[in-house]
Amino acid sequence: QVQLAESGGGLVQAGGSLRLSCAASGIIFRINAMGWYRQAPGKQRELVARIISSGTTNYADSVKGRFTISRDNAKNTVYLQMNSLKPEDTAVYYCNAEIRPAGNSWGQGTQVTVSS
Repeated sequence: QVQLAESGGGLVQAGGSLRLSCAASGIIFRINAMGWYRQAPGKQRELVARIISSGTTNYADSVKGRFTISRDNAKNTVYLQMNSLKPEDTAVYYCNAEIRPAGNSWGQGTQVTVSS
């Protein structure tokens, strides 16, 4: 059993910043990758950013240059620093982790709202 605890969402004005955190706990042998997805009302869930165990990252084109993903392997935690936020970034943000032995795991989601 694995739990992903997200924090850091909220309401911010356009141009502002937020930092999301996601800590994994439970039976964890290895975390291969951690990432953030988001889902806006009426839209499909989409990848925002992902980081694998080697440190290699990838980002959605819409957030490149504004968002930065990082992880603390000792704490089984992933972060998403979001700068220059836009109203179109408004969504529920979900943490995702590929964990052995649990498999693909999701957090409950945290709301990010960017006002214009």
